[in-house]
Amino acid sequence: MEDSLALIEARYEQLNLLMADPAVATDPDKLRQYAQEQADISEIVDKYRTLKKVRVELEATREMLRESEDEELREMAAEEAASLEQRQAALEDELRLMLVPKDPNDSKNVIIEIRAGAGGDEAGLFAADLYRMYARYAENHGWKTEVISTNETGVGGFKEIIFQISGRGAYSRLKFESGVHRVQRVPITESSGRIHTSTATVAVLPEVDEVEVDINPDDLRVDVYRSSGPGGQHMQKNSTAIRITHLPTGIVVSCESERSQLQNRIRAMAVLRARLYAMEEEKRQADLEEARRSQVGTGERSEKIRTYNFPQSRVTDHRLNMSSYRLEQVLLGDLDEFIDALIEREQAERLQAAGLAQTARSAA
Repeated sequence: MEDSLALIEARYEQLNLLMADPAVATDPDKLRQYAQEQADISEIVDKYRTLKKVRVELEATREMLRESEDEELREMAAEEAASLEQRQAALEDELRLMLVPKDPNDSKNVIIEIRAGAGGDEAGLFAADLYRMYARYAENHGWKTEVISTNETGVGGFKEIIFQISGRGAYSRLKFESGVHRVQRVPITESSGRIHTSTATVAVLPEVDEVEVDINPDDLRVDVYRSSGPGGQHMQKNSTAIRITHLPTGIVVSCESERSQLQNRIRAMAVLRARLYAMEEEKRQADLEEARRSQVGTGERSEKIRTYNFPQSRVTDHRLNMSSYRLEQVLLGDLDEFIDALIEREQAERLQAAGLAQTARSAA
């Protein structure tokens, strides 16, 4: 760990020199690249420098403890040393975690796809509840939400809604939301007061740049048509909506949320790139269809990552075996209790994996 931290600190100083170079200062792309790289490691460098200061203070305190004959001073030094040892251990643990390789997609924006599962109209209404929950969560974090496409049920719900959330670190927190979400409540259409169970599936995809996914224009079929969504006469009279079919995979993406054909095409291509990127990631681990089922399942009631129980005002995350009786607040976007716990679990797993890898390298 020490060697890695020293190399990172040296790179940080090197980046300072590079950004002060007049040749770099006149190259906006290079300057932005170096500034981003430095920003990515600045927290590690700051913490490492704090650790080095604590170590110096600890050594000085221990020396005082060894050399002083004043009992009162030795007692104070012993207390200070104990405090510094705890601080040193905490900083080392934090740095060890920060050095564990992160998900390269964590800093990206996300494209979220919510689809009604089992439960008919009630599943569509629940899909709409989930969309509002994520939109409010994004608002609470200062992120921007933009709807890409919708397929409404006619009773205020969604058969499907696709939207983008833009903001630093959006994927790092929202990636845990992929899967089947289950709701237990009395539908507004239920006259007997019987509790129904319905589901919706959520897929969270990282937004990817054009350079990350190579799409051959010859592999695309692009259809234009008149938008059926809001927007007044302009959208109704002109063919602004876009449907893009990726012929090799059969993926179809539609967008009609914008007022111009070009804007809708840009948004549709962003969704297509995200889906193709997700497919490639899944192929690296398992067969595509199996990987897809592992992320969002089939929408059957027996599969779920989280249950929203209205009669008991309870939300249960089944991955954590953790429940909260704050259903109303959760649906208003207060998800951090669950997401923070899922992040902690992921970090623990990565630390364990890194430790096992280190053990294997040492044994070799």
